[in-house]
Amino acid sequence: MQKRDNSYIEIYCDGACSGNPGEAGSGLAIYSKEKISLMYGGYEEIATNNIAELKALYVALKIASKYKSATIKIDSKYSMDSVTKWAYNWKKNGWKKKGGEIKNLEIIQLSHQLYNDNIDKITIEYVKGHSGVEGNELADKMARLAIEDKQTKFKIYDTIPY
Repeated sequence: MQKRDNSYIEIYCDGACSGNPGEAGSGLAIYSKEKISLMYGGYEEIATNNIAELKALYVALKIASKYKSATIKIDSKYSMDSVTKWAYNWKKNGWKKKGGEIKNLEIIQLSHQLYNDNIDKITIEYVKGHSGVEGNELADKMARLAIEDKQTKFKIYDTIPY
């Protein structure tokens, strides 16, 4: 983990779905210099886990873009690869891919643009889900809380000082 100061932030993001498709929500655990901020929202009555993961990543990218340096950790290889790898070819090909439509295209385009605009200062890393990694577990709890509370707008749930 990089040393945290006012110019660096580390964000864990996760999505959850009750049924797939089903009720979905997103959560984040944001580690800054002096605190952990827990955020949740993005509730949809009928969505997929991939949509919830992509929403969490999009919000993480929006937050990370305001810092000089950021690491985003996510347990969805699909979301990470859609934004950091596959989108380059899809964009080059007019946002098309062999074999049909690109699912979740709008949020992938928005996320890819944010990522690409900030590629020099944002790193996105895969973390194995449900493996005891504190930030990932907290983001997962927040995603589940978004479903429970039917919280559509993203908001801070709690801030924990170090």
